[in-house]
Amino acid sequence: MRLHRVLFNTFRQSYDFGGRDLKSWFPGHMAKGLRKMKANLKNVDCIIEVHDARIPLSGRNPVFHDTLGIKPHLLVLNKMDLADLTGKQHILGSLHRQGVKNVIFTDCLKEKDENVKKIVPLATELIQSSPRYQRAENLEYCIMVIGVPNVGKSSLINAMRRLHLKKGKASKVGGEPGITRAVLSRIQVCDRPPVYLLDTPGVMSPKIGSLENGMKLAVCGTILDHLVGEDIIADYLLYTLNKHQQFGYVDHYELGEASDDIQTVLKKIAVKLGKTQKRTAITGVGNISITVPNYSAAAYDFIRAFRKGTLGKVMLD
Repeated sequence: MRLHRVLFNTFRQSYDFGGRDLKSWFPGHMAKGLRKMKANLKNVDCIIEVHDARIPLSGRNPVFHDTLGIKPHLLVLNKMDLADLTGKQHILGSLHRQGVKNVIFTDCLKEKDENVKKIVPLATELIQSSPRYQRAENLEYCIMVIGVPNVGKSSLINAMRRLHLKKGKASKVGGEPGITRAVLSRIQVCDRPPVYLLDTPGVMSPKIGSLENGMKLAVCGTILDHLVGEDIIADYLLYTLNKHQQFGYVDHYELGEASDDIQTVLKKIAVKLGKTQKRTAITGVGNISITVPNYSAAAYDFIRAFRKGTLGKVMLD
């Protein structure tokens, strides 16, 4: 990346959320999903919480710990290939102070991720060192996989099946109304020892602590874009990248220089990508056709380039 000479004090020092309301961002069915998880706990030996490594602190659902915290707990921070892990020890220290002691970073889309190999041994160790109540005679291990939406739960399950069973994607039970919002059937991921995973729907916290946390979740794609607005997500993303002095977007889109104005950035992106629209303008001498930037298409590309890691590795916490 080229060195960008930027006056950092010209960037926004804080983000103006404009009095937005968080409530409209989070679907109401998620409480139902959490109740179904609780109903299955009696058959569960361990909880694997999957989360996005770019938001290891602020994006986690505190309700998981309050509701499901009676079981051994392993936190898998997925998408590590997209995260700037130079502050990894600080993150681990913060999680430890929150009571999270067992953390594994993974990249589940990688064909052979060595860290995925650590999950079954650590989970079985946690299970064997804790009471199993009425299930001591059962040699099978059942692990519930939980997490907010779009953090890679299915990718983790498929990666573990590839590793231990040499099998492809797990076939999920579907085809009935509401099935995607219910805890799904057991999926075997290992035979020595016999380990089964319960895949679950993504469950967002019913109460996000702040708009800042909500926007971090939105930038990483755990909230449906249209609920927040892609223009808002793109603006917050630009603010965040500049705040962290991550200027990969300048090089990727050949912008020439960093900017703190989202309209300027999106206009340049639209022109660069050829994403323009024909509009009719009414003038005193008649109607004329003009070409204008497609800001929505540019915002769409900007957000997805970030989510794919094209703009560089970033830690939002």
